[in-house]
Amino acid sequence: MLSRLRTYLSFVRFSHSVFALPFALAGALLAARAHPITWRTLLGILVAMVTARSAAMGFNRVVDARFDALNPRTAMREIPRGAMQATEAWWFVIVASVAFVGAAWMLNPICFALSPVALGIVFWYSLAKRYTTYTQLFLGLAMAVAPVGGWLAVGGGAGWEPWLLAIAIGTWVGGFDVLYACKDLDFDRAHGLRSIPVRFGVPASLVI
Repeated sequence: MLSRLRTYLSFVRFSHSVFALPFALAGALLAARAHPITWRTLLGILVAMVTARSAAMGFNRVVDARFDALNPRTAMREIPRGAMQATEAWWFVIVASVAFVGAAWMLNPICFALSPVALGIVFWYSLAKRYTTYTQLFLGLAMAVAPVGGWLAVGGGAGWEPWLLAIAIGTWVGGFDVLYACKDLDFDRAHGLRSIPVRFGVPASLVI
């Protein structure tokens, strides 16, 4: 049982959930100047962020399983090495997605209404490398929605604050992923995958 749990936690890099959570909490704190944060809201934000990230990471692992198996850097991930079946992984993504929508419903009607949009954004990043050069910018977008989500979860209305924070986070994360994508430049070119380094090369990507 514990071994299986460790497999699931490794599958979605659960420990990395703390990477995105502060972005949502920062948006919540901005809104808290006018709308107090309750324990219910804080719990809803925590569950929403962890489940959304888990669903997105699981989706990424499933749709990229074929490429992961061919790439020496990723060949030991759970699906390529046989530690988890694709069907099992799909069920994980479905359960995490439903849990995210449930957490959004617990927060407020606007979060619930926007929850499918949020899932669409975080899922699209995993597919973008097949269709567009600007894959890394979509990861930035996926992270940029976190502070806006936190703002809305607390009840923040119209305001420039969460959008400025979203731009800062999105450009920072997107830039970081450009650097990370440089490691897979040769593999991506060989397999027809798109990225900023594939399109512009490493020197220009470092400038970007």
